[in-house]
Amino acid sequence: MAREARKSTSESVALDQVQQDLLLMLKQTESYLSGEQLGVRLSLSRTAVWKRIQRLRGWGYQVEGSSRRGYRLHPGQDLLLPAEISRDLIALRLRGPVRHFVTVPSTNDAAKDWARQGCPEGAVLVAETQSAGRGRLGRVWESPPGTGIYLSIVLRPPLPPLELPKLTLTAAVAVAAAIKGATGIRVGIKWPNDLIFGGKKMGGILTEMETESDRMSHVILGVGLNINTSTFPEHLATTATSLAGPGQSYSRLAIFRAFLKEMDVFYDRFLRQEFPAILDLWRQAAVTLGRPVRVERGDLVITGLAVDVAPDGALLVEKPGGEIEKILSGEIHEAS
Repeated sequence: MAREARKSTSESVALDQVQQDLLLMLKQTESYLSGEQLGVRLSLSRTAVWKRIQRLRGWGYQVEGSSRRGYRLHPGQDLLLPAEISRDLIALRLRGPVRHFVTVPSTNDAAKDWARQGCPEGAVLVAETQSAGRGRLGRVWESPPGTGIYLSIVLRPPLPPLELPKLTLTAAVAVAAAIKGATGIRVGIKWPNDLIFGGKKMGGILTEMETESDRMSHVILGVGLNINTSTFPEHLATTATSLAGPGQSYSRLAIFRAFLKEMDVFYDRFLRQEFPAILDLWRQAAVTLGRPVRVERGDLVITGLAVDVAPDGALLVEKPGGEIEKILSGEIHEAS
């Protein structure tokens, strides 16, 4: 789901705590709530409640309203609010806090700023949409509002930079496990960071780091997943897909929470030097291994059979003459 990078001047829009509380009240009540009831609970006037409802609608939240009955959230609205994400979530390392944005240029860029300000490891940033979401090689990640999952996690592993490729593969295993656990669907992994469903890309992972001396200062783990996306731009129609098909939908919240649980466990195992076992799980989900591939690195093109992934996370490609080429970076395509 990538195309040439584009410049964006869009600003970030965050929900303040009152807006979040208002949405949660509406979500937790099946019937309508009057402006007076909401005002009492939120210590707001009825006019202030109405203005906040209008603001939510302007941001794309489906709030139904009636002068007689009051307000209610559309039953199909799937919210990714911090209180919903963190509810009863028990974590070893990824304990939050969680920041929610209606829109942000890039969750990874916003998380970088947060990391530089000293946020704790395990801090999570989520957006309903991105105006300049980014994938590998500077390409734009299309992020339609309310249909996908766009998140970034701040990690501070006490490890050298050469460990980063392993962390990317670990995250891919966590995503695949989360989707299987939340929906029963098995997705494949294309080296190094693509999630594949039905032969097309439904998600991707972008890890970016800053270093101090010979160690990582922080790593931003970005994840973009097409969950209920129904349409794609023409240039992506043949390569991108969504987890849900026509007439289907899956809970973004359930998948999001499942990913945080799985990533917490796998990140803990990664730090306890259990990557060989994680790599075995990656191999089981791999769609790259055993297939002919074409690797593009600038003007250099390498073709051969993808035979394995090395202990350091590099892809091993057997060239036509039998020589094994170790691929640390590059664009991977299936070869005929």
